[in-house]
Amino acid sequence: MYISAIIPAYNEEKTISAVIKTLKKVKDVQEIIVVSDGSEDNTVGIAKECGAMVINCKENKGKAEAIREGLKVAKGDIIVLLDADLVGLSPEHVNKMIKPVIDNEVEMTIGIFDSGRFSTDLAQKIAPHLSGQRALKRYILDDIFSTEITGYGIEIAMTEFIEQKNIKVMEVLLEEVTHIMKEEKLGLAKGFCLRMKMYWQILRVYGRLRLAKR
Repeated sequence: MYISAIIPAYNEEKTISAVIKTLKKVKDVQEIIVVSDGSEDNTVGIAKECGAMVINCKENKGKAEAIREGLKVAKGDIIVLLDADLVGLSPEHVNKMIKPVIDNEVEMTIGIFDSGRFSTDLAQKIAPHLSGQRALKRYILDDIFSTEITGYGIEIAMTEFIEQKNIKVMEVLLEEVTHIMKEEKLGLAKGFCLRMKMYWQILRVYGRLRLAKR
């Protein structure tokens, strides 16, 4: 079983190194792909220095497109999706996500922050289907990307797909893992605007998928 990790990244020079180094310690992950989604900082250089395969997209097109680009070159039967701004991630966390998929207990696992930071823990407990940390069989992403999915709507699309196809999923707690919030990275005003854009993309995809089911 070949496992590829795809990390979509936009201006994540401060955290990308730790995520890659953690993945390199996971023996079952054979391939690490970082997709720089139009990054303007040193994300690309750091990812290359850490030994990841890097796809450098010149234009920022959003998370879904970054994952799509990574999937084009990924060799894995199982795909691990991780955010590039994770803090506290360990090899044990990744193994907890991939083992149930390797063992065919489930088709997908969803990593949920726990005991990290109150704000991020609460958000994921309220809406676990928005978590970007997943391990899943490749065919799920191949099927999802046969339709038009953009931006941050990828998590909603995955949730809708597993509901429609009755795919078995397991939630996995990622103890003491969190991420850097947009407001911390970009400042309050710019970070808030980007967060609203993210929510709009999610709602747009959700609405379109719901209409398609009628």
